[in-house]
Amino acid sequence: MNSFKVYEMEYRGKAAAMPDISLFRFSEEYYPQYEKIYNECFRNMRKALDIKPYDYYSDIEQLREKAEKIYLLTDGNTIIGSVGCFGTEIDDLIVNSAYQGRGYGKKLLLWAINHIRSYTDEPITLTVAQWNRRAVQLYESAGFVITRTETITFG
Repeated sequence: MNSFKVYEMEYRGKAAAMPDISLFRFSEEYYPQYEKIYNECFRNMRKALDIKPYDYYSDIEQLREKAEKIYLLTDGNTIIGSVGCFGTEIDDLIVNSAYQGRGYGKKLLLWAINHIRSYTDEPITLTVAQWNRRAVQLYESAGFVITRTETITFG
């Protein structure tokens, strides 16, 4: 049996200062690029935690039900990053490796907070693996707090 810890985090603040970015809803034409970037973003963690398959996405059908809640940030036709907003939950925040270290993760997070705040004042939640320290620090820097730690067991 394998296991890893995840943090459930919550944001109770108001809308954040709006970042200088503009996102749009996911479009199927971006799927091949999205699949590659998503898998690259999570592959090392999935390998380290032995979560198989290491590359989660392999077909657009896996994304179909979620696609309308996923938003893309692009530079021309190149995806810089993406974030999913599912009700009051933020999920699958990713940044293309070619654009990492430039503040896009924080901008995507702030955009998602503002997007969710545009329709509710309920707490905003997300779940992050303890292994992903950089993500945990990003979320804490934006005002998220850990509300619960859970151990996921599998295999």
